[in-house]
Amino acid sequence: MCRNITTLRGLEPPATETEIRAAAEQYVRKVSGVAKPSAATSEAFLAAVDQVAVATAALLADLPPRRRPPTSEPPLRRLGRSGGAPA
Repeated sequence: MCRNITTLRGLEPPATETEIRAAAEQYVRKVSGVAKPSAATSEAFLAAVDQVAVATAALLADLPPRRRPPTSEPPLRRLGRSGGAPA
């Protein structure tokens, strides 16, 4: 379903709060169908992002280490390496 969400488990250095939140926002956008929250959807959207981010951080903390690193790098790391600014 969310094939564009990058695997965060096994990253070196570990996934940052910013990367976890970006993945949570992407997930909530996908499942809600809300690309950009409006005044009517903002509160529910942000609450969902907060909950998904907390659950994701807990999941990553509880899982054992991966044997191999993920095959792709999170977009925020690619942007940082290339010197570009996020859109």
